Parts: sequence; structure tokens; C-alpha cells
Amino acid sequence: MKLTVMLPTGMLVDQEVAKVTAEAENGSFCLLPRHIDFVAALVPGLLSFEDDAGGEEFLAIDEGILVKCGPEVMVSTRNAVRGAPLGKLRQAVEERFRALDVRERQARDVLARLEADLVVKFIRMGGKGRG
Repeated sequence: MKLTVMLPTGMLVDQEVAKVTAEAENGSFCLLPRHIDFVAALVPGLLSFEDDAGGEEFLAIDEGILVKCGPEVMVSTRNAVRGAPLGKLRQAVEERFRALDVRERQARDVLARLEADLVVKFIRMGGKGRG
């Protein structure tokens, strides 16, 4: 699978991976190459991925959207931290991402749901012409 993690300022991750684990409101999930196409609204937390050699890497991410379509996993988030030790990533999540005030968090929840709904509609539209 190819994992792409995009930030407003550019691309953070663009590489082949064997597995992706992330967290949505209803809990964490794992995506493998043959997993069905999937869309999820991500909550602030850790996203991990494993390369083909078995090495695991962690990202601390803010809320975002994850789309798995065929062999691609695309994540869009406003903030992410890569490369720090796992303990530091957890601290980054708590300090940097969970410090949002309540109104901003509610507004972002609504926007994330709208984005996810829009992505699902685009996927459905794209699938109709494939016969």
C-alpha cells in the first residue's frame, strides 16, 4: 500500500507500507493491503505504519480524514509530528492537539463529518461508471 499523509503546508509521508493503524471516534483500526475501501474521521492521537521490512513508525496527528481506496491510504490532517520517540509523541498530542477550545473542536467535528460525507459521495459517484 502507499501511505500519503498531507498537511496544509505539504506532504509529511509518501511511502510504501505494509500496515496502517489509526484511531477514529469508535476506536482504533488496522488497514492491510487487501482491506476493503474505507473512509474514517480520525481523532487526535497516534497513527502508526509498518514498512515492508517490518519497521514501525508513529505519527502524532490531529483530527483528520483517512481514505483507503485500492492500494492507496491518504490522510489529511491539520497538524502532525513525525520522528519523535513514542513517549514524546503522546506528550505532543496532549499539549499541542488537545488544547483546542471547545467551540473550535465542535466546529471541526462538524467540518470533519461534512468532509467525510463528501468523500463518500465522490467515491459512490466514481463507482457508478465502472459497471
